Amino acid sequence: MTTEFLVQFIRRHSIAALATTSGNHQPEAAIVGIAVTDDLEIVFDTVRGSRKYPNLIECPRVALVIGWKHETTVQYEGVARELAGAEDDVYREVYYSVYPDGRQRAATWEGLVHFVVRPQWIRYSNFNEPVRIEEMRFS
Repeated sequence: MTTEFLVQFIRRHSIAALATTSGNHQPEAAIVGIAVTDDLEIVFDTVRGSRKYPNLIECPRVALVIGWKHETTVQYEGVARELAGAEDDVYREVYYSVYPDGRQRAATWEGLVHFVVRPQWIRYSNFNEPVRIEEMRFS
């Protein structure tokens, strides 16, 4: 399994289930629209008023599940970071390439912010014959 293989798999999907945890260990899961960089970084947006936003700030370790058709998924664990200034525009552009309407949301939705997640561990699972389950770890 290669980085390119995983990037292509993830790019075939525009949503993921995102799991976060609050400081008091209260779990939260949400569906988010995603985009992926060539380095397997996941970009998504949310609003500051969501339950996931304070979780992401307080406990930035997250998990995502991408793809679920035909018993084929990517499980993805990483660390999220809120995008800040112009130096992060490259990540926003990756997101806007998947969600062109994201520019309009960013301009009009109060409290809308973007996050990037850097991978720490990824598992690709395909339970169709021949079954294929492979993992990658990142430093």
